[in-house]
Amino acid sequence: MRILLVEDDTLLGDGLQAGLKQAAFAVDWVRDGIAARLALEAEPFAAVVLDLGLPRLSGLDLLRHLRSAGNAVPVLILTARDAVEDRIAGLDAGADDYLVKPCDLGELAARLRALLRRAVGQASPEIRVGTLCLNPQTHAVEFRGQAVELSAREFALLHELAREPGRVLSREQLSTRLYAWGEEIESNAIEVHIHHLRRKLAPELIVTLRGIGYMLPKDQA
Repeated sequence: MRILLVEDDTLLGDGLQAGLKQAAFAVDWVRDGIAARLALEAEPFAAVVLDLGLPRLSGLDLLRHLRSAGNAVPVLILTARDAVEDRIAGLDAGADDYLVKPCDLGELAARLRALLRRAVGQASPEIRVGTLCLNPQTHAVEFRGQAVELSAREFALLHELAREPGRVLSREQLSTRLYAWGEEIESNAIEVHIHHLRRKLAPELIVTLRGIGYMLPKDQA
């Protein structure tokens, strides 16, 4: 899952980026509101972690701009402003959650997972598609009652397909969701991961629509 981190404090931003990467998020980090607005106009992020006291464009103004433009990306405000009126202002401006600094990285990751579940109408922390079961917190995978070991990138790709079963995702869409800025990606990386998933799970698990993309059917057996 690809996250945009908007934080102008270099030391804090570096720690947040590292911590979220350890929690298996792909993280792009910008340091001011204008850069964040441009990034959100250019890339389809799964969620945003947003500071309020930003240079060039405040977090609240950025949030209002997003919502007025119809951008429904989940936004978690992460700020030192802990007054009740600040929380109310942030939530009324369109934030989905509000967390006060300093925060526990485990809690931040859990809140992001909850936002992402709600974004696709998922109530359970586990994702089930037929006999396939994924746990985004532990990265555990079961298929037909058997535990399956996947690499971090294989899990991330399967997670993207399982969040939207029945929907075709192109190679470009999957690459955009899995890799942050600056990460090296081979031209055939998605195809290689798909091949490994089919070998570890089942050849028929992921359907290829030639020239279009990949899909996880809803009726997995």
